[in-house]
Amino acid sequence: MNKHTVIIIGSGFGGQSAAIRLNKMGIKDYIILERRSFMGGTWSQNSYPGAAVDVHSPLYSLSNEPYRWSQMFAHQDELQTYTNYIIDKHKLRAKTRTNTEVISNRWNEEEQHWEIETNQEVFIAKFVINASGPLSTPVIPNFPGKDEFKGASFHTNNWDHNVDYKGKKVAIIGSGASAAQVIPAIADDVSELHVFQRTPHWVLPRPEKTFSKLERHLLGYSWYYNTLRSLIYWKLESRLLGFKYSKAILNVFAQKQARKTLKRQVKDPTIRKKLTPDYTIGCKRIILSNTLLPSFNKSNVHLHDKNDGIKSINESGIQTASGNQLDVDIIIYATGYDATDGVISYPVVGKNNLSLQQAWQEYPRAYLGTSIPEFPNLFIVTGPNTGIGHTSALVIIESQMEYIERCIKHVQMNGDQSIEVNKEAENEYTRNIHSEMEKTVWKAGGCTSWYQSKSGHVISVYPGFTFTYLKKAKSFQPNHHITA
Repeated sequence: MNKHTVIIIGSGFGGQSAAIRLNKMGIKDYIILERRSFMGGTWSQNSYPGAAVDVHSPLYSLSNEPYRWSQMFAHQDELQTYTNYIIDKHKLRAKTRTNTEVISNRWNEEEQHWEIETNQEVFIAKFVINASGPLSTPVIPNFPGKDEFKGASFHTNNWDHNVDYKGKKVAIIGSGASAAQVIPAIADDVSELHVFQRTPHWVLPRPEKTFSKLERHLLGYSWYYNTLRSLIYWKLESRLLGFKYSKAILNVFAQKQARKTLKRQVKDPTIRKKLTPDYTIGCKRIILSNTLLPSFNKSNVHLHDKNDGIKSINESGIQTASGNQLDVDIIIYATGYDATDGVISYPVVGKNNLSLQQAWQEYPRAYLGTSIPEFPNLFIVTGPNTGIGHTSALVIIESQMEYIERCIKHVQMNGDQSIEVNKEAENEYTRNIHSEMEKTVWKAGGCTSWYQSKSGHVISVYPGFTFTYLKKAKSFQPNHHITA
């Protein structure tokens, strides 16, 4: 068995941030466990046509890592290059075990450590930082007859590059963020594209910008990079005013613009009606795109709404709810992830034989979205209510590192073995989170989204400004914790 001070699970931006922070703390006895054969997380895994970030690249990057981005919204290949740059700069490959999938994680109360069983071997760690990410477990609905289909089928998260879609009849199931990028990327190359939409999304123009040679040069300097990051940060942070405090702001600055964009870019009024949401903008993830809506003007692109959805799948294709048989060559599932109830995909057992599934029986919850009572020395990166609906996820991830560092240092400085948040502090934090959530568009916007768990609670999003979260993460409260 391998024994380490810290084990990090996942090698995406969360895992990389954790490793970099441990290095700065002088903790070198850690390893990263990665279930795939390669490192990098989301932007190494998601390589579907059109894949790109929908947050400004200078903010969708680590704060202390200036990078000469080529454009404001980087495409997948550049994002993968960036994440590999971070991995290699901080020599994280030597600290990583790839092809190592966690099967279970169990707390040993007597020894005060975690025992992590993997498909390779058993690891022991004093601290565990789970950074597997909420968008790592793809979901494919169990449509009747799904397994009977004889053509190629795959989720956007596992795009099959051996399948040639050119000239083929293709069905794409889903119309969210991934589908919105795939549809315009392949529409001109396929003979037919059938888009199955359960609920339409509001679409806003994407403010594209290619950086000039001079701008790219300046992006390599911290002063310029941080100035640009700061300008972008405060601009995006102001979005919360609409998402939480004023529907009038949302209507004037976003929903009206989205309606105008839809009217301008989609010619057919029948298709336009199908693409018009009946909920407040922001309740579901807003799509930023200049090419998605015009795709529905193409004669080979066919939109199927909920009235003509999927009844079943068979050997040759899809039978719709209206009774039509659509023969297709390829089915692409853009059906999202288990991002709420399945935040951690493997069994975790804490003190008193309490499983995480039992602790989260009502709905997933955690103090600062990071720590859970009865689960000592366990920290969840991008845990419950740490997703962000108005700015970059990396702002929250780096804030979580502030809290994790303070917890570990508190244990080290006091000669303790373990630390956990107490139930009262977690209860109060969670109560406040969901009280604040009631004021937001994510809860009161009139939609059902992947932000919500089965309980109806909004689990994926933090209902406040990121600077307030950072302040809480930095303000470590010893009385909120139990040490042993």
